[in-house]
Amino acid sequence: MITAPDLRTRAETEASRLPPLLAWAEQLAGTVLLGEHGRRRAGLGDDFWQYRPVQPGDSLRLIDWRRSARSDMQFVRQREWQVAQSVLLWVDQSASMRFASDNKLGPKSDTARVLALALSILLIRAGERVGLMGQELPPRRGEGQILRLADAISHTSDEDFGTPETRAMLPHARALFVSDFMGNIDDVEASLLKAADRGVSGVLLQVLDPTEESFPFQGRTVFESMGARVQHETRKASDLREKYIERLSERRDRLRDMCRVTGWQFNSHLTSSPHQAALLWLYRAMEQR
Repeated sequence: MITAPDLRTRAETEASRLPPLLAWAEQLAGTVLLGEHGRRRAGLGDDFWQYRPVQPGDSLRLIDWRRSARSDMQFVRQREWQVAQSVLLWVDQSASMRFASDNKLGPKSDTARVLALALSILLIRAGERVGLMGQELPPRRGEGQILRLADAISHTSDEDFGTPETRAMLPHARALFVSDFMGNIDDVEASLLKAADRGVSGVLLQVLDPTEESFPFQGRTVFESMGARVQHETRKASDLREKYIERLSERRDRLRDMCRVTGWQFNSHLTSSPHQAALLWLYRAMEQR
């Protein structure tokens, strides 16, 4: 049973991470330069965007006669799409994400959280609604939502590996799943199929530590899951490298195939790689439907 002092200590520890996480995410989001029309799309909103020539099927009432009078063509005032989209996040909080081979790199969870939060900042400030999968934090707009997201994704779980949350999934929303996807891959497939059935499109971002990509181990090595539930000892770790690399590649191929079948997108990111490139890819990927 958790005592009140223990609970307070844990809460203070988690809360102490929020300012650095927010600052890091704000700085990262600032590196993605958005033009004046960053996420504008043609639609039925109220704000003028641009003129375009009249096309077959356009109603006469849409023609801007003043602009058309200045040329031999007729023009329509194209307006900005103002219906905010809902974006749902799932950021793996399992023990596996706390792994880090080097203190300078930090754990995978730090990278996952800052990328998800930086993307949320960009989307919310572009007028989108962002929330979490499940019933904990529904999609909303506004700066207050950024603080709520930062708090929610900073929590941790004692489970060895995470499974994508799919409760209360909004139809036709967009979604981002961030994880190492080292757990049961069948669960990931089931989540993607459920999302596709609901008309949800999105992105899988796999975050790995460099050692999980290269497997540099040699000699006697004890491998243990971060939750200490799984352990394997070998006297010649180097003999496992080829098989490990092969299985990692097979897992990544299956994730990529699942995304192709369900209309999602897939990318992999190492904690040692520049986060700006990953954020820019995420931002562009989330624009695609």
